[in-house]
Amino acid sequence: MFLHIDCNAYFASCEVATRPGLEGKPVVVANETENGGGVILALTAEAKALGLKRGTPLFQVRNLIRANHVVICPVDHKKYRRISHQIMEAVQQQGIVQDFVQYSVDEFFGTLPSDQPDELRHYAAMVKDMIAQTTGIPVSCGLSQSYTLAKVATHYAKHYKGYKGVCVLMPENRQRALTLLDIADVWGIGRQSRAKLYALGIHTAQELVECDEKTLGKVFSAAGLNTWRELQGTPCIDLHRPAKQRSIMQSRTFVYMTDSLQTLEQDIRSYAAACAAKLREQRSVCRTVQVFLSTNRHREDLAQYRNSVGIHLPSPTADTPTIAKAALAGLHSLYKEGFLYKQAGVILSNISEEEGMQLDLFSEPEDERHRKLMQITDALNKKYGDDTINFGL
Repeated sequence: MFLHIDCNAYFASCEVATRPGLEGKPVVVANETENGGGVILALTAEAKALGLKRGTPLFQVRNLIRANHVVICPVDHKKYRRISHQIMEAVQQQGIVQDFVQYSVDEFFGTLPSDQPDELRHYAAMVKDMIAQTTGIPVSCGLSQSYTLAKVATHYAKHYKGYKGVCVLMPENRQRALTLLDIADVWGIGRQSRAKLYALGIHTAQELVECDEKTLGKVFSAAGLNTWRELQGTPCIDLHRPAKQRSIMQSRTFVYMTDSLQTLEQDIRSYAAACAAKLREQRSVCRTVQVFLSTNRHREDLAQYRNSVGIHLPSPTADTPTIAKAALAGLHSLYKEGFLYKQAGVILSNISEEEGMQLDLFSEPEDERHRKLMQITDALNKKYGDDTINFGL
């Protein structure tokens, strides 16, 4: 049976787990800016009880936040990735979940070798409790005959307290569960597809299941049809072979604007390293490194500047020092004094497969020691957190 694990209010849960004084208090995580802007990204149940919602601009609820002493935590993606790795390791060490894979920073999939509801609830509860005890992060678990149906089960585990965080969706209960589920809550149904389905009079997951394949072929791509089959209980999604990204980007909108070249160098170096690690994770190499800089376009009282540059590498690579040096060279060519910068980023493009990559006449394959060094670096950063190991350039 397929298992889906979803962390509850993940960003907010991470803040509470790492700052014990926040337990039981209304907490929101937001990308707050220097002028009081930003939006709520995650919030605890106590904050939700006050009427606060994810996606709400902070300026709209500032009075409510102050009146109720709501704690605002700045978003900390490094912390969230580190705790996500801890969850991965804890589940793998427990040895209950098979074919375990991380789907996103707060979602995981796997399988359990049983088709008995009581056994499935018992084992999923053990995993759920172990994650809470090990990391302090509350999770919800759903189990069913496909990944998509497991996500449906998790939806009910999250929204109905009677399930106590674990929902097993068996074939005999599937029709009712899908009848009560809007297609907006179905994994794999995007906004454009949803609008087309609504136009066809399809509003629930069960109505989608009952639609014929020929009609859906006019609305869906192959991936969409896979979602339809999965809702029928036919597994056809392979999460162990995710689609490789054609471009990889790391960027950040700064909380406080900066004119410091040294600060920008640190950020660009970090972004380049993160991009290179993602590149290696999908066993690819890149040929182009692009860097961009931007001031705050909303501050019309300040001088404005935005620019980008692409650096073409001598040969395809996934080597962090090589990519970082190119990114820093790009930054130096872009940087101008007299501006306050609000955003910077690195984009890797011209990505190709690592195996069988074509070298030009004067290129040489990367030294094997470099490859092993990158593997060791990735393993340590994955275990102990991003930027545990850095490269001096």
